[in-house]
Amino acid sequence: FKIVASIFIVYIIALCFIYPRFINSTFDTWFTVSLIVILSFSTFSEYFFGMTYRIFLQTDQKNYIVSNIQTIVTILNAIIVVILINLHFSIQIVKLCAAFIFILRPIIQNIYVKKKYHITFKNVDRNYKIAKKWDGLAQHIAAVIHNNTDTAILSFFSLTYVSIYAVYCLVIRAVKSITSSFITGIEASFGDMYAKGEIDHLNKSFKTYEIFYLTIITIAFICTFVLITPFVSVYTRNVTDASYYYPVFGYILVLSEYIYMIRMPYSGLTYAAGHFKETRVGAWVEAFTNIILSIVLVYKFELVGVVIATIVAMSIRTTEFIYHTSKYILKRSLKVSIKMLLVFGLDFIISVFICQMLPMLKDVTYLAWIVNAIMVFTVSVIIVLLMNNVFYRDERKNLYNMMKRIIKKSN
Repeated sequence: FKIVASIFIVYIIALCFIYPRFINSTFDTWFTVSLIVILSFSTFSEYFFGMTYRIFLQTDQKNYIVSNIQTIVTILNAIIVVILINLHFSIQIVKLCAAFIFILRPIIQNIYVKKKYHITFKNVDRNYKIAKKWDGLAQHIAAVIHNNTDTAILSFFSLTYVSIYAVYCLVIRAVKSITSSFITGIEASFGDMYAKGEIDHLNKSFKTYEIFYLTIITIAFICTFVLITPFVSVYTRNVTDASYYYPVFGYILVLSEYIYMIRMPYSGLTYAAGHFKETRVGAWVEAFTNIILSIVLVYKFELVGVVIATIVAMSIRTTEFIYHTSKYILKRSLKVSIKMLLVFGLDFIISVFICQMLPMLKDVTYLAWIVNAIMVFTVSVIIVLLMNNVFYRDERKNLYNMMKRIIKKSN
């Protein structure tokens, strides 16, 4: 990860020279360069100081420590940012203070792991080779490229579109963060089962996990699909710099992120099993598919074109993970996963169809949005749980026990 941090420094230096020359902006070069440097601080510190220790904690199933640190830092950042904005400090000062606060996260993780586990690098074997290190690194770099393609391409095309994209992604990130909190850390236990050769136990546990996880994210993304555009309308009702009403873009963006979240159990199991080399090509196919299609489609379809490219790239990679885990790790029929995806896909379609017929409040206020959200959430929960009861009746007991363990662990 220190190698990644070094590459990142080179990238930032290149960006400082190249980006201001090509971007259409009313801001001067110094303004743009200073923001690039300031915004890079937290990412650099994450790779240089904290990423190794965060992964260590996740592997030891101590995700609650990472979450607690993240929560404290986020709250502290919010308080500082509000104070600075009200005191009319410049955007550079606000972001610089935020960067210093977020640097605390990797540093705290670093200190905690070293003290808790008594880790020292004093007598470390510098010649030790990590198996498949470069395959894992290649996948990580490809994922970073893929995840940032949309914003990068839109920034060259229109900064207004970047602003619209960022507002919709604000909602998506929150939903992904909430849903991820229910399932983080479970991959380590699956990796342990795989390493011990407990394939039957792994198959049974993983299927229960799949159903539970897909239930959570399907309910969450049904609600997001129906409610994201109304929320953005409320959130930006006093903003006059651009129109943020892009329902088609919102729908496709939600679907692309839903596909991304579907892959998580399968990608988690793949990485827990150490299959980095076997799935390395797929990572680059996803990244380059996203880049090429985005460049081609952005000129004709603008915002929607970029997200169409993303949904195609994510579908390819998600399909690869499902196929790989079924054939090479779980050694089960691909029909198990296909049936599951069809069931939850049907849940999604039926729930959205019914929600569109609900007598929604049309007021552009947070209160009206909350009332609508309660109705949509209720409908989606009922539909998804009823369908689960029909198709996965035998797994109900295992699902109930898993939910109890996760709730007990989170408390």
